[in-house]
Amino acid sequence: QQPFRPLLGIVCGSGLGGLADLLKDQKVMSYSEIPHFPQSTVQGHAGKLVFGSLKGTPCVCMQGRFHLYEGHHIQKITFPMKIFKLMGVETVILTNAAGGLNQEYNVGDIMIIKDHINLPGFAGINPLMGPNDERFGLRFPAMSDAYDRELQQLAEKVAIDLGYKEFIRRGVYCTLTGPSFETIAECRMLSMIGADAVGMSTVHEVIAARHCGMRVFAFSLITNQAVMDYDTDMKATHDEVLQTGKDRAHQLEALVATMVPLIKQSKTH
Repeated sequence: QQPFRPLLGIVCGSGLGGLADLLKDQKVMSYSEIPHFPQSTVQGHAGKLVFGSLKGTPCVCMQGRFHLYEGHHIQKITFPMKIFKLMGVETVILTNAAGGLNQEYNVGDIMIIKDHINLPGFAGINPLMGPNDERFGLRFPAMSDAYDRELQQLAEKVAIDLGYKEFIRRGVYCTLTGPSFETIAECRMLSMIGADAVGMSTVHEVIAARHCGMRVFAFSLITNQAVMDYDTDMKATHDEVLQTGKDRAHQLEALVATMVPLIKQSKTH
């Protein structure tokens, strides 16, 4: 049991667990110690809940998230968002590693997510399926404002102030179930329907967090270029994902650390 109530929740994507190291006065709890909490099974996801403060803001950080491809039920994947809400979290920052579909993007770019495409949702996979728990939110929550626009603008301003103008982007993230990376035909289709980046996480957590009334900010680290040309030997690999996360760690940590004290808490959204 933790003696303070976190106002900010952070979810670390593949290879981005170093964000938790920013927290002061840490208390660490393994997922295995928490009843009914899923377990991380993927390299680059430590499987720990880290409590602490960041520039005076009480935070809880998930070092490691859960994915459909691990065999977890969709409600299990988003269970931590309900825990965040019950702890008192008002704002959630989610990070992920993603493949770049937009041909103007480069490996190492940071993409602020302005909207998403929930492709599994087209096939009936949504974390809000089943009976609605009115204690958390409405039966039919709107998603047109899923990603807080004020926080997007704040992140963009902070990134420019930090000298990141050359590699900060704003775009649409598409989620797939994985674990196989996308085919060339799939990448071409996703690009045609408006996706700038593709990955295997985040969207379901965002839907659950917004259902709970929490503000959401999310960004993707572009860790590889999606393969869209049949005349190439390029292939996406998880090692490439982890290495890019390591290479960009300092800039990502600086972005989050600078943003957090500027986020106004207790704002109705």
